[in-house]
Amino acid sequence: MIWEALGAVAIGLALSFAATRRLPERFPVRSLALATGPVAALLGALLTHSILGPGHPVQTLGAAVAVGAALLSVLIRPAPGALHGSAPA
Repeated sequence: MIWEALGAVAIGLALSFAATRRLPERFPVRSLALATGPVAALLGALLTHSILGPGHPVQTLGAAVAVGAALLSVLIRPAPGALHGSAPA
């Protein structure tokens, strides 16, 4: 269990670091994104571990990636210069 938790935190940190490095203008508060990734991945791993039980490390880490990416996507700001609320012509 401890290895799954550490793996989930490492995956979440890697996801958040990659996201903030690739899209720095879309993440205005970098420290928030770097904190959200590991916490979200750990939450996803712990939730999956409690549902499936021990012995499913691949599924647990897969859920860590999914939850980490999903919660990081909530922090993304719109692209600079994007029009809001207008339909394409």
